[in-house]
Amino acid sequence: MALNSVKETGVLIVGAGPTGLTLACDLARRGVSALVVERDRGLFPGSRGKGLQPRTLEVFDDLGVIGAVLAAGGPIPVGMVWRDGERQGEHHMFDAPGPTPTAPYGEPRMLPQWRTQEILLARLRELGGDVAFDTAVTGLAQDPHGVTARLSTGASVRAAYAVAADGGRSTLRAALGITMAGESVDPNPVLVADVRIPALDRDHWHMFPATDDSGLFAAICPLAGTPDFQLTAQFPAGTTPDLSLRGVRDLVAARTHLPADAVTEVRWSSDFRPRAALADRFREGRVFLAGDAAHVHSPAGGQGLNTSVQDAYNLGWKLGAVLRDGAPGTLLDTYEEERLPNAAQVLGLSTRIHRGEARRGAATRQLGIGYREASLTAETRTDLPEDALRAGDRAPDGPCGSGTLFDAFRGPHWTLLAVGTDAELPPLNGGSAASGATVHVHRVPAYEPYGKGLFLVRPDGYVGWAGEDARDGLTEYLAALDLKSA
Repeated sequence: MALNSVKETGVLIVGAGPTGLTLACDLARRGVSALVVERDRGLFPGSRGKGLQPRTLEVFDDLGVIGAVLAAGGPIPVGMVWRDGERQGEHHMFDAPGPTPTAPYGEPRMLPQWRTQEILLARLRELGGDVAFDTAVTGLAQDPHGVTARLSTGASVRAAYAVAADGGRSTLRAALGITMAGESVDPNPVLVADVRIPALDRDHWHMFPATDDSGLFAAICPLAGTPDFQLTAQFPAGTTPDLSLRGVRDLVAARTHLPADAVTEVRWSSDFRPRAALADRFREGRVFLAGDAAHVHSPAGGQGLNTSVQDAYNLGWKLGAVLRDGAPGTLLDTYEEERLPNAAQVLGLSTRIHRGEARRGAATRQLGIGYREASLTAETRTDLPEDALRAGDRAPDGPCGSGTLFDAFRGPHWTLLAVGTDAELPPLNGGSAASGATVHVHRVPAYEPYGKGLFLVRPDGYVGWAGEDARDGLTEYLAALDLKSA
């Protein structure tokens, strides 16, 4: 997809990583035009973000790619600790309860980042979108009505809004003057590489602790669905890892029981210094920050890519509501309101896991993330039990007719659930199935995870409004978002 003229679009997305591609897919299915530009000549080639958390799998279910994701990936392997060439025993790195009726994806899945991006790009093309590769933004200006971007191809783009999804070194964030405060999580640089090691078994995530008190480790993880392994290794502060085939071979020979020539190929390699950083704001006028452009995580706990997908999922339906369905522009203010505190919370979790102060448990699965205190949340019931589902919480899965609640939620619409109640409902607009303004109504029997009542579920699967009776403000809530009663 080449750009060499003036282009008009609804949303300009800068960056074709998991964040930008997720957002582009969400907008495309809503009928919102979006242009994705990527400065590199192709998709990111490495495995970097290789763990997909259960909440991300739910997002991918909604976007129509879960089948491809599950087919291409696999479970995260159990760790195997080695010392002096001998297996010391298995190490379970996280607690996972397995699937349940409320959470059908109970544990994380392994999928190299490059493959996740391939799947999302294929879905985007199915939906009629694409990516302009080898295209960088060289200048950007905005006015009260939109943004104008100059591209490295000589073309210019006019869009209603722009989204910086161009990574931790975001040029767009820098151009906007948005600062990113943070800290070094660990002064020791880390090498990460995708390698071929045919002599090593693929049954475990192989771990090689330091043999002294330096704490310098190495780990070799089989990448599900590929013949590759991801190698990670820590180096002393102030050193620069050798990323060449020879350097990687020497590293493997020094840190493991394998000979140097066991590494037959290095397919991608990089080094980084683990850090945690958060942008001081996620919006500047008509430009939004998402993904690593807004928050940078330690890879410990597998939170970075997953938090980025949640950013895109939160922003996508709101942009669609404003640009396609006539919702007030103030709806977009809730993106930063909802996502910045959650990103900060997850950032702290990643740092604690990196430092050994927390275990990979329920919080890392991201199913508990919610927006109870946000302005878009309306809980009208009182005297609820402490463990009750409330407005702002993720809407759990469960039975619904001949299918499931997730089947009912799937798509760009809102969903009104009447659970275990015959409460009268207002007549709602039917609308077009392609419109995010559509409200689908389902009556289901009493279901313990919900209790009884009315639950208006947002397009991103969170309960926006909850009440015992529609007269408790449901019509007013819908009208405020231009989801008016018929």
